[in-house]
Amino acid sequence: MTKEEILNKVQEIVSEQLDVDAAEIVLTADIKEDLEADSLDVFEIMNELEDELDIQLEADESIKTIQDVVDHVAKQLEAND
Repeated sequence: MTKEEILNKVQEIVSEQLDVDAAEIVLTADIKEDLEADSLDVFEIMNELEDELDIQLEADESIKTIQDVVDHVAKQLEAND
């Protein structure tokens, strides 16, 4: 899965979870500041990504932007290969 494909999946899930337009979900968007998510929202997004992609994501407090999410998912997908 390419990072572009991961980004598309992240955009789909974040858009649904936070009820925001996918166009607002760019790599540089800060999840809490720009997208107005709280900790529970972030937890739910990560859980949904785990379910959709059949992976386990470790909790990572350093995840702040959409780019961080994409990189975190990509790293886990690589580890599973």
